[in-house]
Amino acid sequence: MSFRSAPSCETFFIPLSLCCDQQIPMEWAFTGPLTIARRLGAEDLDAHEIAAFDPERFAALLSEKPAVHRYPGSMAKRVQQLCAYLVEHYGGDAEAVWRDADTGKELLRRLNALPGFGKQKAQIFLALLGKQYGVRPEGWREAAGEYGEEDSRRSVADITGPESLAEVRAFKQARKAAAKADR
Repeated sequence: MSFRSAPSCETFFIPLSLCCDQQIPMEWAFTGPLTIARRLGAEDLDAHEIAAFDPERFAALLSEKPAVHRYPGSMAKRVQQLCAYLVEHYGGDAEAVWRDADTGKELLRRLNALPGFGKQKAQIFLALLGKQYGVRPEGWREAAGEYGEEDSRRSVADITGPESLAEVRAFKQARKAAAKADR
């Protein structure tokens, strides 16, 4: 398994961004961790610090204008739960979640166990790690399901620039329209 070198803050920002990626535009979700870091007066984020932060103060921090999320109070709770889980199970090291996973199935199990991550979000996370960061344990594409397909344009895992962002948005809109038509 290879892992493209990335700053520690980036590896921690990935799960936090994916945690925030619901009911808001992707760009907003993926700027959330950086906004939190800036509001804490830090260049990097620490799972221990966030997990131990006073919940009311943390919710207020995420609620400052512009809010980090559409539902800042709920998201503050989810982010703190995620950080507490990372502290308890991985010593606060987000990269440890995927660093030594031997198979895609094992990595998917670990990602699915993260608070706020269901099967779909875990599969998207796995595809993002495989496609963008070179984390490719045996069977990772199969474990990521349709999100692991080569050259797909289904999720954030497939975004490498403005053109692919537009393609992912078009795919999501078409999928929503099809689901609406099926009702």
